[in-house]
Amino acid sequence: MKVGLSTYSLQQALDRKELSVPDAIRWIAGQGGQHVEIVPMGFSLIDNPELIEEIKKAAQEVGIELSNYAIGANFAVQESAEAVEQEIQNVMRHVDVAAALGVKLMRHDVAFRPASEGTVAQFELDLPVLVKASQRIADYAAGFGITTSVENHGYYVQSSERIQRLLHETGRDNFKTTLDIGNFLCVDEDPVSAVKNNIPYASIVHAKDFYWRPSTRNPGEGWFQTSHGNYLRGAIVGHGDINMPEVFRVLKQSGYDGYISVEFEGMEDCQTASRIAMDNVRRLWEEA
Repeated sequence: MKVGLSTYSLQQALDRKELSVPDAIRWIAGQGGQHVEIVPMGFSLIDNPELIEEIKKAAQEVGIELSNYAIGANFAVQESAEAVEQEIQNVMRHVDVAAALGVKLMRHDVAFRPASEGTVAQFELDLPVLVKASQRIADYAAGFGITTSVENHGYYVQSSERIQRLLHETGRDNFKTTLDIGNFLCVDEDPVSAVKNNIPYASIVHAKDFYWRPSTRNPGEGWFQTSHGNYLRGAIVGHGDINMPEVFRVLKQSGYDGYISVEFEGMEDCQTASRIAMDNVRRLWEEA
């Protein structure tokens, strides 16, 4: 098991230009991180390919691994078959970026829909399109030795059952899930049970925590609502309301021995929060 950080966790500092991406990599290594997950928010490795070499150089200099490359995509809400094809081709260009980075894991989204449209019936209608796109991208990525994955987020394809449905229908050994511990709460699914369901299919684990309040108790600014109207706010891993000791017991007993990538999206200072979160993940793993 290797603990690291997603660059998304440092988005506050990246957006304020307090850190560059290579700076972030050096900072993560300085906090004991063993790997870094690259999430191109606020920067593009397609439009700025020289940054790929800067990232690789920084990681090599500080002895940290590049674990995963994570991007967005939406194959469901498109105007035409041509638009779907364009989206597939765009994701394949990102596969080329992942190969250039030297990573062996890559996450791409598959679909987003408004909550009012995210019914089981609509999911079943969209599923053949999502499956075909995921198959083609996984097959392309296989040529580089890359395993692609779908993350449980975005409400529409977020529950453990919908993730498994997509994985089984796609039927590719190199198509798995980026398992985000906290994101199951967004669709009001118990994280402990959901992790038990999906850990056999995980290519990488996101350690994320949330504060939770019931729908009858609006906490005000800084919170967002789940699919059933409850309230969530991002927390430092170990500080929130998820039963993290039990989640980590499940992870460890499953035999999982891959990357654990900390994701922080709370209101605290991102560097302080990320440092504490990585320390907590190491402790939770040891105590599990």
